[in-house]
Amino acid sequence: MLISLDAPLRLTATARKIAVLYYNAMRYGMAYVDPDADQYERKYRERVVKQLHRRAAEFWFTLQEATPQSVS
Repeated sequence: MLISLDAPLRLTATARKIAVLYYNAMRYGMAYVDPDADQYERKYRERVVKQLHRRAAEFWFTLQEATPQSVS
């Protein structure tokens, strides 16, 4: 029963957070920062690697970064 009562509180908290962010952006201004593709790819890679570490840990494995080998 508590789960159904908790949903409106979370919705109200989220709405308030968005409203405060919007107010501060309109009142004080906010510089727009356009994330470039490299930054997106870097964050995506970090998320994927973190997920792989987590999955490997479930099976008692550890992941190690591979060193690139030169092709002869």
